[in-house]
Amino acid sequence: MTALQEERTTDDLKALAERAGRELEDASALEILQWAADTFGSRFCVTSSMEDAVVAHLASRALPGVDVVFLDTGYHFPETIGTRDAVEAVMDVNVITLTPRQTVAEQDAEYGPKLHDRDPDLCCALRKVRPLEEGLKGYLAWATGLRRDESETRANTPVVGWDEKRGKVKISPIAKWSQEDVQTYVTEHGVLTNPLLTDGYASVGCAPCTRRVLEGEDARAGRWAGRSKTECGLHG
Repeated sequence: MTALQEERTTDDLKALAERAGRELEDASALEILQWAADTFGSRFCVTSSMEDAVVAHLASRALPGVDVVFLDTGYHFPETIGTRDAVEAVMDVNVITLTPRQTVAEQDAEYGPKLHDRDPDLCCALRKVRPLEEGLKGYLAWATGLRRDESETRANTPVVGWDEKRGKVKISPIAKWSQEDVQTYVTEHGVLTNPLLTDGYASVGCAPCTRRVLEGEDARAGRWAGRSKTECGLHG
């Protein structure tokens, strides 16, 4: 990281993100991540829900030892925690686990039990959004596994964009990929995936708010089923 990169202003970073989003639209996922590694070095990280380790694997090819940030909400399926542990054991990455300020028991004591049923937006804010905001403070850029084909709310995801809320460059290297592209990469490279993906789950989040999807439903339909909520708040 050069001194110039360290001293970039928010406006500089925003302009950089917008320019890169245009210039890298037709680049491959690995090329996008190589740009991120070359541009931000150790001030770049990957976030992963441990649904699969595709972006973490790609990023480790561009930047061996890259930080992979995982949010342990206290509500994860055991399979998700197992996937995190396996990724940490076998991939050339540095897994960083973030936790909320309160344990589930402490949150229950303050807000009442099963906040996720009564006010899922607040639960997500406490257990996902706030921990991530604190965990990303030392980085200039972060990568996600968002894909345009996952839902209507993600259809316009740029490969490189500007995270206005956090003042950081946000990179979605597989935004243009289909589920078939993901599966092809997983197969070709032997990438770890969450076992729940072969048990009817198309998108894996916290256990109380995630169900298996039905035939014909989009990948996000199993999240907060029966509610208008479609995102946890991490992405807008």
